[in-house]
Amino acid sequence: MATRPPRPQRRNQVLSRERIIDTAIELLDAGGEGALTTRALTERLSTGSGAIYYRVGSRDELLDTATETLVTAALAAEPARAGSSPEDEIRAVALALFDAIAEHRWLATRLTLQIVRKPFGPVTVEIFERIGRQVGALGVPQTSWFAAASTLVHFILGAVSQNARIEGDTATVEPDRVEFLDATMAAWQDLDPEVYPFMHAVIGQAGEHDDREQFLMGIAVILTGLTQLR
Repeated sequence: MATRPPRPQRRNQVLSRERIIDTAIELLDAGGEGALTTRALTERLSTGSGAIYYRVGSRDELLDTATETLVTAALAAEPARAGSSPEDEIRAVALALFDAIAEHRWLATRLTLQIVRKPFGPVTVEIFERIGRQVGALGVPQTSWFAAASTLVHFILGAVSQNARIEGDTATVEPDRVEFLDATMAAWQDLDPEVYPFMHAVIGQAGEHDDREQFLMGIAVILTGLTQLR
């Protein structure tokens, strides 16, 4: 008796919410928000737009979900550790966000929008809760908790914005860091040293700086200032 070949799975049986989100993140990483179109997503997933909308909602909702997925994963990778200092915990959260945005350049803009537009959303709440607890542990007066936590969050977002993918940028290839810094240093070197003495003084430092270490220095400066509020 001949064996009947297995029936192929219907595509809506294998299309999961997680697969849609993962595919959206792949498209965003490859080309920024402009690359996340309904056509690109349906072609990549071999499905219809209705199935995508049913599982994740609109494009904006998908962008929000992709942002939440990456931020939640980044923070989960750096859980609060018993016995660690408040300063160490704040640095861990800050670096988790810094590294996530360095890997996913579109994330900086979406993260900022989440915090500004959805202060009640899971991304904003999780970041402020993780940082805010440590602000209290630093001894900052409770009347200054919100201002202190906001200062840290705003610095993190501002610092990581240098890694953001700018929509409308016509460059198709990421600039080589060494070449970019060399060109910048050469342009500064051409400035009149009498008019721009500071720029000439820091040419060597700027050319050799490490973005991550510079980011941590900014966190350290803020933490030192917050301890003075005790």
